[in-house]
Amino acid sequence: MDWISEELGLTTDTQTKIIGTLIVLGVAVLVRIVVARTIQRNLDDTGAMYRTGKLVTYVTSIFALIGLAWVWIDAFDNLGTYLAVVSAGLAIALADVLKNIAGWAYIVLRRPFRVGDRIEIDGSRGDVIDVRLFRFTIAEIGNWVDADQSTGRLIHVPNGVLFASQVANYTEGFEFVWHEVPVLITFESDWRLAEQRLVAIAHSQAPDIEARAGARIRETARSYHMKLDVLRPAVYLTVKESGVLLTARFLAEPRSRRLVEEKIWRSVLEMIETEPAIELAYPTIRGFLRGPLPIGSGSDT
Repeated sequence: MDWISEELGLTTDTQTKIIGTLIVLGVAVLVRIVVARTIQRNLDDTGAMYRTGKLVTYVTSIFALIGLAWVWIDAFDNLGTYLAVVSAGLAIALADVLKNIAGWAYIVLRRPFRVGDRIEIDGSRGDVIDVRLFRFTIAEIGNWVDADQSTGRLIHVPNGVLFASQVANYTEGFEFVWHEVPVLITFESDWRLAEQRLVAIAHSQAPDIEARAGARIRETARSYHMKLDVLRPAVYLTVKESGVLLTARFLAEPRSRRLVEEKIWRSVLEMIETEPAIELAYPTIRGFLRGPLPIGSGSDT
């Protein structure tokens, strides 16, 4: 190793530490590969495979850092001074990186969302499909696509965004969202009958959802002060310029809103076909004339 010292100017101690570093990194990578292959052979559930793989990555990374620290720590005479200088430099030069790491720690410890949750953050909506040290990834929904359908795009969001933006979680805790379907009928329609039929239609889409939602609220109340007295479907009436607006309000699972709305509209259209007293309204203009309408201003010849 003398020629290495002469050619590269590295001391024997430094060479030993470099070799130790390569050994630590090599062992960490080897363990990660072996465990990953073992997981693939023994687990069929893709969700469990993903979570286990992530856990192995975190554990091997931590042990690798500990091993590197053990290799290099005695190279510095004054560890306290060194750490202070390095920490100050890193805080300035790697502010965004450290913020992303802090965001990752926040995700892991506080759980504002988990892999599989549907969230909205910083104007983007989608399902969380991956969480890493510096960023998380969501499969986008909405945008130019109607309702909550997938666009096919993946959005990578830096973890540090969590400290500057609010996060809306569709599936955490309560696991249901309120959805509304507005139905506009003419003034001449029997709005009382339409209201009764619309309530029945909304209830028929998920007759057991009130009990399921009530059970979820009782479980969520352990962590959040959540209280919802009315869980059953309801219809609210409003008068608009073009007719009477009946708005059906009901609970739905976040990923089923479009499907439920389609079923309700199909039932509404079928109901209107069989009920002559109910008609859908649309914007119209009505004109009224007072007195006779003059046909012409010329005289007979």
